[in-house]
Parts: sequence; C-alpha cells; structure tokens
Amino acid sequence: MKLKRFLLRYYPPGIILEYEQGEKLKTKSIDLLDLKPETDVDSIVDEITRKEPLISASKAEQVHKLIVRLQEKLCHVEDRYFYLFKVLRAHILPLTNVAFNKSGSSFITGSYDRTCKVWDTASGEELHTLEGHRNVVYAIAFNNPFGDKIATGSFDKTCKLWSAETGKCYHTFRGHTAEIVCLAFNPQSSVIATGSMDTTAKLWDVQTGAELNTLNGHSAEIISLSFNSTGILLITGSFDHTVSVWDTRSGQQVHTLIGHKAEISSAQFNWDCSLIATGSMDKTCKIWDTDSGRCIGTLRGHEDEVLDVAFDYTGQHLLTASADGTARCYNAITHNLISKFEGHEGEISKICFNPQGTKVLTASSDKTARIWDPETGDCKQVLEGHSDEIFSCTFNYEGNTIITGSKDNTCRIWR
Repeated sequence: MKLKRFLLRYYPPGIILEYEQGEKLKTKSIDLLDLKPETDVDSIVDEITRKEPLISASKAEQVHKLIVRLQEKLCHVEDRYFYLFKVLRAHILPLTNVAFNKSGSSFITGSYDRTCKVWDTASGEELHTLEGHRNVVYAIAFNNPFGDKIATGSFDKTCKLWSAETGKCYHTFRGHTAEIVCLAFNPQSSVIATGSMDTTAKLWDVQTGAELNTLNGHSAEIISLSFNSTGILLITGSFDHTVSVWDTRSGQQVHTLIGHKAEISSAQFNWDCSLIATGSMDKTCKIWDTDSGRCIGTLRGHEDEVLDVAFDYTGQHLLTASADGTARCYNAITHNLISKFEGHEGEISKICFNPQGTKVLTASSDKTARIWDPETGDCKQVLEGHSDEIFSCTFNYEGNTIITGSKDNTCRIWR
C-alpha cells in the first residue's frame, strides 16, 4: 500500500487518504467528528500516526496542517441572510423533488410532467431536460460525491440512469411491477437501489444495467431507503410499519426494526452508521442501534404524524418534522429535547441541517420555508414567495445556497 495524496473533507470534518494497492487506486477516510476549534491538534496527530499504517512520521506535519485548516473552517460561522436569487419556472406541472450535486454547481428537479431537468446553480440556466419516462418522475439523485450521473425513478415502474454532463440515457432498469418512489446510489456509485409500491427494493449494477438482487420481505409499499457509508448495508422503510436492514452483498435481511404502530415516513443512518432514526405516522421517532437492531429510544411529543427525520453530519443531533406544524431538535445520544421550532401554519414535510450543523431548514404546506437556530429554536428567516405548498428544500455543500421546490411548478434559488 502506497499513500498517493490527502484530500480534505470539511463537512463532517475528515481527511481522505488516496492510496495505491495492487495497482488499484483506493480511498479510506479518517473521520474527525468530535473536532472542535479548541481541540489539541498534536494529540490527534499522534493518535492518527499510531493507528494508521499509511501515515508515516514524515507525513505528520502535513496531517497537522490539514487538521488546523479544518479547525479554521469550524471557527468560520457566518450568519448569512438569504435573498431570493432566481425563480425558475421549471416545469409545466408540479415538482416532486430537488437535489444538488456535491459541489452545488448544479441541481436537478423532478416533476409530474414526466421529466427531470438539470440546472446550473450560478446562472439558473437549464442545462438538460431528461426525457423518456412515461409517468411522473418522483425520485431523483446525483451519484455524489462524483456528480457525473443522475438516477430517476418513475411511476412508470422504471428507473433510468443518465449522464449529468450530456443528458444521455445510459440504462433503463425494468423489473418493478408498481411505481418507484425512492432511490439511492451507494457511496461508491457502483449500485443503485430502488424502492417501490410493489413492496420490494431492487439493486442494480450502474456499469452494466443488470439487476443484482431483489430484496423481498416487506408486506407493503417501500417509501424510504438509504445506504450506509460503506454501501454494505441498506435500510428500507415501509408502510408495513417496519424498517428492514439488508446486506447488499447477499441480499439477506440483517434486522427487521419492529416497534412503530403505523406507516414509516422516513428512515436515515447517522454519519458513522451506528444509529438509525425512523419517523412514523404513529407520531413518534425511534432511534435504533444498527449493530443489534435494538430500539434504544422513542422520541414522543408531536401531536400528529412525523413526516421527516434528519441527523446532522456529526450524528449528534436529530431533527423531526411533523404534520402538527412543528419541528424538534434532539440530542441523538441522550435523546433529550434541545429545541422546538414553532411558527409554521401548516404541516412540515421536509427538514434538514446545513452542512455546518448551525442552521435548520424546514419546508411547509403554508407556502413558506424557514431557517431556524437549532440550539434556541428561534426562527431566523422566513423564505416567502411561493404560491403553493413547499415540499422540498435543501442546502448546497457549502451551506450558502438553498433551493426550495413547490407545487406551484417553480423552484427558487436563495443565496
């Protein structure tokens, strides 16, 4: 094994090692999730050089400099006010989803008009229209961190793989017998998982377009799925009230997370994949230990369905969004309530942290998106202007641009 170079990852803090093994280029990451501006850098460097055989003593100074750079980034917290940059009359029918590529230089929108569009973030120009589906394009994703491919899942029961650069369709994945409502790339960008109303999830080979596996086990629609950071595990959330954990190599069920009393709305891993959070129509969010599949906490308090859950990048904090018009921030380890976000006049369908973990973004049926302080619960800004409900909202990787997608057929770029 020979170290080729270091790459820096700001959110969450970490150093990526690019190395050669048997003429193959590989990467491994050193996660520094607990790094703080006041952390003693020397002791971290000592620990890394002791544990990581790829890093020799001669590289210690370089590692020291990289960690200092990460600390400087952590110190730089700007209290940005977001202004409307552009309104994109994106589609002739309502949007279903929006998603950024890793750098935030472009984003995609899916729609009831059967297309997915690729946009340039800086100019708001349309780059490509991905046409070919015969029904609603409901689920969309970039193959981040690479960002050179796009997957679209449709009510026409197919998933398509596209070139983000040219808009060319590489593959059409056929095999589901009902609508595809969720999808994801594994972190290596070698496999796509699709979840369907036909109660199954399928794994597809990005290179060849072949079906690798069908994951059978749920007794109702699968509406949420997510890979862990190695791509070995996949979780699927279903209307059958359960979440399944799968080994993607064998297609076998590792755990079934049983405990919710109603449909699952959202299921997410935290960054190091030690925890799984699940939101449910039973008004609760549950936290599970990934290794054992055991429920280690139930978060109660919402007066209506929990529609979305989200961890921050360190996995220390957890957000819940509800049809009761409120959202909450919890300590994911102690399960204590940190703050409540109150002010929306309609259900909150989407919630997320900015990459730095210093802001929370919510999208609501009251036609507004809002930015909140996760520590205090104070509303910092109301993003107004849409003429129908907002069902999708997201930050770019730097946290300095927001996109909101609405049923009014438009999306808005905020800076």
